[in-house]
Amino acid sequence: MSQADVLARCIDACFRCAQSCTSCADACLNEETVADLRRCISLCLTCADVCATTGAALSRSLISGEASVRGLVQACVEMCAACAEECERHAHHHEHCRVCAEVCRECEKSCRELL
Repeated sequence: MSQADVLARCIDACFRCAQSCTSCADACLNEETVADLRRCISLCLTCADVCATTGAALSRSLISGEASVRGLVQACVEMCAACAEECERHAHHHEHCRVCAEVCRECEKSCRELL
């Protein structure tokens, strides 16, 4: 796979993850046990922001190789891992958490491949 393909895959994964995390947070807010999902909601919203920002920055080809962007991609790896871990804790009760955890792991992997 070419570097351009790896980059494109990572950008797509970031935007998919941002959408999935936003949806998961919204679904968590509608659960009866919303108090038990506060950490999940917070991590999902933060992960959505980090992924959207990373995807947007990577889309700007002139800066995609700069060290600051690499730092952003590393932050995305870490945020996706933390969010996936939290969502995995709730995946057996909430389908939206299972899906979100899976998408976060895919984004984490794509970002690692880009690094």
